[in-house]
Amino acid sequence: MSESEAARLVTQASQWWSTDIIDMKPGIIRFRGYPVEQLIGAVSFPQMIWLMLRGNLPSNEQGKLFEAALVAAVDHGPQAPSIAIGRMAVTCGLPLNGAMASAINVLDDVHGGAGEQCMELYADIAARLDAGAGIEAAVESGVDARIAAHGKIIPGFGHRFHPVDPRSPRLLALVDEAKAAGVVAGRFAAIGRAIEALIEHRKGAKLPMNIDGATAVIYAELGFAAPLGRGLFILSRSVGILAHAWEQSQQGGRIKGPMPPGIAYAYTGPAERKFGPDQD
Repeated sequence: MSESEAARLVTQASQWWSTDIIDMKPGIIRFRGYPVEQLIGAVSFPQMIWLMLRGNLPSNEQGKLFEAALVAAVDHGPQAPSIAIGRMAVTCGLPLNGAMASAINVLDDVHGGAGEQCMELYADIAARLDAGAGIEAAVESGVDARIAAHGKIIPGFGHRFHPVDPRSPRLLALVDEAKAAGVVAGRFAAIGRAIEALIEHRKGAKLPMNIDGATAVIYAELGFAAPLGRGLFILSRSVGILAHAWEQSQQGGRIKGPMPPGIAYAYTGPAERKFGPDQD
């Protein structure tokens, strides 16, 4: 191989991956241009998440609102499938990393995806507003389009366990405070509340915004893309998964299933029958 061919291969190899996120070489680690030693002790973990995803640092006020959304979704008890799976995995002998991976793998469209889906709905309604529709028309047409495409469930509203999700009013109050301080515009909070009002009008009963709808408001107000809504939820819920997996490892237990052995499941197959040569 000639020297020029070797140089070309080295150049090609060095350009195989490209990133704006980190500049790392011997003795140097820079995140988005900032030396890591300047960030350590100076920025919070939520601010660091923002920097890694967005390329810049949030203001203190943006960082506090962002942190509030992350804090709110860390856990929802061992009855939440992801948490239960993490705990069961530990009793099957998996270490913390295996338990966390098993739990995170179920955070998809049905369990864990509502925040992203709600952000998509908010963005669609915002686009209708930008096209000149009034708030009521934009919300109604956006909700109807969502129902036509995905079914009657509106992500981000109602909760199977809480009549009123205790996390949502607090998060929305923080958004209102941030709007009053000029930190956010409040546009997506208005959209979320208008959806809530439309659902109540149609159903004749209130279906309050849940944690997914409230965190979707915050992430949308702060300018995050909808797919990041799911990733941020997973980052948040990973804290609870880790805590429960660690607790289970301290409690012990071996091969724990979803229910105690004394509680029977429902068998719905045929009654006992005999097998023989004349069997159909």
